[in-house]
Amino acid sequence: MTNARADEAFIIIRGRGRVSALGEQAFPASSDSPFSTHPNGLPVATLPPATEAAVAELRRAHPAYRQLDRTVLLAILAARQAATDAGWNHDQQPTTYNQHALTVSIGSSRGATHHLEQYHEEFLREGSVPAAASPLTTLGNVASWVAFDAGSADGAALSHSSTCSSAFQALGNAVAWLRAGMADRYLAGGAEAPLTEFTLAQMQAIGIYSPFAAGTWPCRPGAGRPSTFTLGEGAAVFALERVAATTATTEAAATHQPLFRLESVGFGFEAIGSKTGISADGQHFQKAMRQALQQAGRELHEVDALVLHSPGTPAGDAAELAAVQTVFSGSPPLLLSNKWLVGHTLGASAALSLDFALQILATQQWPVAPFPTYLATAPKQPIRRILVNAAGFGGNAASALVSLV
Repeated sequence: MTNARADEAFIIIRGRGRVSALGEQAFPASSDSPFSTHPNGLPVATLPPATEAAVAELRRAHPAYRQLDRTVLLAILAARQAATDAGWNHDQQPTTYNQHALTVSIGSSRGATHHLEQYHEEFLREGSVPAAASPLTTLGNVASWVAFDAGSADGAALSHSSTCSSAFQALGNAVAWLRAGMADRYLAGGAEAPLTEFTLAQMQAIGIYSPFAAGTWPCRPGAGRPSTFTLGEGAAVFALERVAATTATTEAAATHQPLFRLESVGFGFEAIGSKTGISADGQHFQKAMRQALQQAGRELHEVDALVLHSPGTPAGDAAELAAVQTVFSGSPPLLLSNKWLVGHTLGASAALSLDFALQILATQQWPVAPFPTYLATAPKQPIRRILVNAAGFGGNAASALVSLV
């Protein structure tokens, strides 16, 4: 249990929700590959039938929701789960939270991808677009609709886009607002639905897409060559509260249930002249990890495991590994990844990685990758604290440090 000063406050992850190729589960329910084959022949990590049915039901649940982009719907589904898990619902109403100044921050790399491409196709074909095209394709409509569904009448609704670290930009914003007393309760996370012809073609054009079939675990972080980047869709949202440290430690001891603390979110940037903005030694990763540890006042040996960004690209994986080796002086903690399970979900990837870390803290175990890789296979000691990395095009990286109270 964490030793806490009486005047200290913790940022607690009170609830969490997620949707991905694993459905609404954090870990796979079977040993079968969750990937499927897109109509264009590429392997992708799309939602399973049960979750797809939940998306369809949500779309029918409210007249306004019939016009929303798929990214927005995934964010709403994950946010509802997080609020329910946190116990914020009341009167059995699934979309009304009993809150004071509930604030929402959602990250997404592309935003309303499906709608944007659909409206553009209509414009090329017909020379006009409907009036809803502009408001329904702005990035801001992701967080605003989550806030609407949450019944947040007076809290801020903020959307973030920093490519694949977008969810941690949202999470860092949540930490700052909660610590400053600008919000009492916060929904933060990321959502992305990028499985469109055009987006998949973009990933192919970079030359990083996996050559492996869907049933053979096409995304293989830490496996070296060839590149095994595989696109996925999903969302993860967290219900956050600022709680006195003594209250949190008392609650954890009394309930004997896992209580998660978000200790810090660090950021790192490097502006270099490349398409991806990543140096061979991962300078932005180094800065983000060091900042996260410094903010939390933690030493290297206090980190038990590290969930890598690990997109499955040889250059990206190698740069991150080099950064980890540098920061941890050649003795890194256990290295983990969930992209071989859910694919690379762009702006949602950091949030799903964090959810994966929380599941490890709760269960003290994780699924083992069925291919040669440097990812860890089992814990060597109790896992109490995990660092989670994320990075995106443009030379930006972020690291979140989470622990058990």
